[in-house]
Amino acid sequence: MKRKLLSTLLLGASLTAAAQSNKIDFTEYDLPNGLHVILHQDKTTPTVAVTMMYHVGSKNEAQNRTGFAHFFEHLMFEGSENVERGNYINMIQSAGGAVNANTSFDRTYYYQILPSNQLALGLWMEADRLRAAKIDERGVETQRQVVKEEKKQRIDNQPYGTLLENTFATAFEVHPYRWVPIGSAQYIDKASLREFMDFYKTFYVPNNATLTIAGDLDVEQTKKLVEQYFAPIPKGTIPIIRPSVEEPKQMEEGRKVVFDNIQLPAVVQAYHIPKQGSDDSYAIKMLTTLLSGGQSSRLNKALVDNQQKAVTVASIPLSMEDPGLFINLAVANMGVDVHELERAIDAELDRVKKEPISDQEFQKLRNQIETEYINGLTTLEGRTEKLASYHALYGNTNLINTELDKLLAVTKDDLMRVANQYLTKENRAVLHYLPKAAQAR
Repeated sequence: MKRKLLSTLLLGASLTAAAQSNKIDFTEYDLPNGLHVILHQDKTTPTVAVTMMYHVGSKNEAQNRTGFAHFFEHLMFEGSENVERGNYINMIQSAGGAVNANTSFDRTYYYQILPSNQLALGLWMEADRLRAAKIDERGVETQRQVVKEEKKQRIDNQPYGTLLENTFATAFEVHPYRWVPIGSAQYIDKASLREFMDFYKTFYVPNNATLTIAGDLDVEQTKKLVEQYFAPIPKGTIPIIRPSVEEPKQMEEGRKVVFDNIQLPAVVQAYHIPKQGSDDSYAIKMLTTLLSGGQSSRLNKALVDNQQKAVTVASIPLSMEDPGLFINLAVANMGVDVHELERAIDAELDRVKKEPISDQEFQKLRNQIETEYINGLTTLEGRTEKLASYHALYGNTNLINTELDKLLAVTKDDLMRVANQYLTKENRAVLHYLPKAAQAR
């Protein structure tokens, strides 16, 4: 046992040394039009990442026009003034690159991975759609159908597909987090071309964007290219309004039963937690790893391996720009009652609240957190996304070099404290997903 503990401690020490020696160097500055630029040089491979993060997500939408942020994730690939319709992705791929995008509650993120000798092409294309994307009737109608089909295939027709949608709608009463980024097809159908153009003019402006360029680049030469392509784009003039509404403190447990086209019941528990970057958010992150991070995690060992009450279980910290949710999800094993499964989850949460974690398990947890964090920085894509997020959503780009320290500053007492403070019945919403066959009983 002593030898095992010693090896665990030595692993932790080596990981810490590796993290400290791998400082991420970057340069950041603002153009006069408000565009924030982050440059990170890494000549390991002859590739560059060109990324744009717009500080707009589903929480910036009107209640009767949900889905706009996600819609633009698609619409921005229609083309621009100098890129023919439908040719955006082809041009990147023809240059040996890859391109994609994603949308969250808080931001929309576009990225290109290109051979380093194609850096100018990537910057020109990104600037052209920031300046003059194709927002016209043909493109809007095309993407209406694409987005509706995506929702149908990925959400409506998938087992448990509406889980996130129902969870957030149950957990939030007033904050715009109560709808998810995929939005509503009916609102996308109702929206006019003018509304889409207004959304573009409001949020797709330099002063609401972070341009992050990383990889095999020359910093001074890249600055000149950024100046050439992006500086002439005018600053946005429409006020960008951020949601100021605060979700009221929850005073009693909320519950919902959803009948779905599934075979096995599921339990979802959603607890309100502080916003990302707060001290408690780091303790909660570690707590979720303790509960479900890997095969030997507490929930997996108890519910899946030992009791065999669940076929899968997960704890997910959805820590966001505004206060978010800590979600426990478990799918029941065949023949297991959903209430029995819920009680089993609660029993494991009570253990965390009442029983101090051992030194060995805590060191293992710290090692796991370090490994995950360091691995997340090994790819160019991982670093550019973190650099952009830390600036746009946290207001501190250098968190890429200091956030691990914040995670490792969490103590065993912190884990017990946040479990007792936030994982309470009056602070949660509980959903039971049941097979449609049970509805007729």
